[in-house]
This record gives sequence, C-alpha cells and structure tokens, in this order.
Amino acid sequence: MRTTLVNGLAGLSLAASITFVSLACAKPNGHTAGDTPTAAGSPVAVASALTDSLSRTADSSRIQGSPSAKIWVIEVSDFQCPYCKEWHDATYKMVRDDYVKTGKVRMAYVNFPLSIHAHAHQAAIAAMCAGAQDKFWQMHDALFASQSSWEVLPDPAATFDSLAKSVGVDEARYHACLSSPSIAALVAGDQQRAKGGGVTATPSFWVGGKLIEGAIPTSEMKAAIDQALEATK
Repeated sequence: MRTTLVNGLAGLSLAASITFVSLACAKPNGHTAGDTPTAAGSPVAVASALTDSLSRTADSSRIQGSPSAKIWVIEVSDFQCPYCKEWHDATYKMVRDDYVKTGKVRMAYVNFPLSIHAHAHQAAIAAMCAGAQDKFWQMHDALFASQSSWEVLPDPAATFDSLAKSVGVDEARYHACLSSPSIAALVAGDQQRAKGGGVTATPSFWVGGKLIEGAIPTSEMKAAIDQALEATK
C-alpha cells in the first residue's frame, strides 16, 4: 500500500529531522507568494482532509517511486508559474527516468498555487481530481505542457476538462470531484504546510533533507540528488 503524502512527509521529517526553512522572496528563477508565512504547521495538518477514498487516492497519486528508495525529492510547485514549467520541461524527466524509475528516489508533489496566478488554484484542483483516478502525474505533465495556452484564457475550465479526458479520466467522476471539499482541503493543506515552514517561492524542492529554491539547472539537481544518495551510504 502506498503511503499517503501526509504520512510520507511526516515520516520524512522524523527520519531526517527536516523542518521547512524560510526562502528568499525575490530571485530571478522563482515566483513568490507575496504573503506573510503563517505560524509553523505540522506535516500532518491536512490529515483531517483524508476522510474519503477520493482524497486518499488523490493524495497517494502524487507520490511516485519505490517505498524502499533511499531519499525523497519533494516538488513544491504552481502549475501556472513559468519557472515551474521551466524546471519541468528541462529537468523533471531526468529526475523521473534516472532516479525515480530506477528505485533510487521517491518523489512527491506539493501544491503551492500563488495568488498572482489567476488559474493556479483551479489547475491544482484539476490535477488532484485527475489524481483521484490515479492520473496525477499524467495531468501534471499535461498542465505544464499546455500552460501557455490556458494561462491566457478568462476561464480555463474547458481546457482542463479536455486535458483530463486526454489522460484517461472518467469525465463524470472528474467533474463531480472538482467541487469536492476534501480535494480543496488537500490543496489548502499543502499551501498551509508550506507557508508554515516559510516557503514563499516556486518552485522549491526538498532533496534528501536539503531545501533548494528555484528552477535550478539539471546539472545542479543531479548533483544534489547524487550527494543526498551518497550520504545514505
């Protein structure tokens, strides 16, 4: 059985003594929230949202990789953030193929939709509802691939519907999910947890316990993962 993100992050914190740290608010390779971080929160702060099979499946769907992997890579991201797309397009495939699929890394996605991006929250809900049918990562890729098309629309709902259909979700179940309070609570819980740790910029990453900010180059991400793996030996 796959560990939920809530339990997975809690375990990660206990195992590696990880706490979120404050991130700089204005760097050239990241977008910032512009909000004051909330009081420090617990990795299990959103556990109450996991009250039904819909939210439990959505939560576990955004974890990929072997439970026996030595380290975690946790992506804190916003689907409308151009720097998040930049990192996705340049680096994500390398992490997935070279580290996740080979069993070295377990990867999770934390939603952090910024208020400066009009459709980011709607995109996060769409991704989680695809996740409720175990299609999170397919929707993750589709949203980033088409970002330039839907970010300029007054309402991207129809585009998100089309993307969800393209990745193989059941449309009726997907539409019912979009208004689910438990899915909204998962997204809000992600953001609360990240803000509670001082996260203000996207993308940000935990790599084996080290917090890294911004759309870092592929070579730097690879070096960070290799260093974290070496430290487990």
